[in-house]
Amino acid sequence: MRRREFVGLVGGASLLWPLTTHAQQTRNMRTVGVILSGAESDAEGQPRIAAFRQGFEELGWKDHQDVRIEYRWVAGNSDLIDQYTQEIVALRPDVILANGTGVVVALQKITSTIPIVCVLVNDPVGLGFVKSLARPGGNITGFTYIDPDMISKWMGLLKDVTPDLSRAALLFNPATAPYYRTFLSEIGAGRLAQPLDLAAMPVGTPEEMDTAIKILGQKPGSSLIIPPDAFLVVRIQRIAELVADNRLPAISIYRPFAVAGGLMSYGPDSADIFRRSATYVDRILKGTSPAELPVQQPTKFDFVINLKTAKALGLTIPPGVVALADEVIE
Repeated sequence: MRRREFVGLVGGASLLWPLTTHAQQTRNMRTVGVILSGAESDAEGQPRIAAFRQGFEELGWKDHQDVRIEYRWVAGNSDLIDQYTQEIVALRPDVILANGTGVVVALQKITSTIPIVCVLVNDPVGLGFVKSLARPGGNITGFTYIDPDMISKWMGLLKDVTPDLSRAALLFNPATAPYYRTFLSEIGAGRLAQPLDLAAMPVGTPEEMDTAIKILGQKPGSSLIIPPDAFLVVRIQRIAELVADNRLPAISIYRPFAVAGGLMSYGPDSADIFRRSATYVDRILKGTSPAELPVQQPTKFDFVINLKTAKALGLTIPPGVVALADEVIE
């Protein structure tokens, strides 16, 4: 073989080696699908996904190196839920991190084999996601968010700070949060001692939401509860403006609601739940079946009171309630 031909052969092979290595790395790289119920730009979404990324990296996984993470943000849009769940399933990921009850409902319809770690879901047993919290028994496990008792706690807090209240309305979109009708039935059937009458306030569009809140504000003795709902979280700033304009005492699960001028927020620390979810994604990637991982419930809760808003509403927050708060906005 001539020297020039040999050099050319060796040079060509050296060019192929990195390509071969890259192809092997690509084949070996694991894939994680992440579907989030909110918008990428909203105040709830960023801390949540940052907490997941931090927890995942601390477990040794780096995006674009040994794992490929595909993100989709549905922004409270039920059409996008269907579109993005189908897109992620088509990628055949090793595991899917699914944020929100509506997202899990959509995924359950199209795959029974891809492991799913659900995050911030409501009533996973009642909705048929798992057989039980201790033994999920299928391809879904994860972390819950609220239950009917949480609604009762919101009602109690509203009554504590506004003694003359007579009713509370639960705001939700039936398309993105259909389970609230079941929650309301359970509260009524349980005959729990409630300080307020509780009514459903279903809305389907931003215009319906605006109108419903304005009408509620015209009824003396009324208050509003804003629970977790993909439709509501992307509109939390607008809801805070509406309750302020209509002088409604209100409480939400979302901290940004109180920061934006709502009276109170109380609920699980969602960033902590996302951080914990990274451990389940890690364990599944290492071979653990989701059927063997018990569904976990929240362990950390945050209570925020906006004293500036209380003053504007003419309310004096009892010292005992203020003492319970993790954060007081003045």
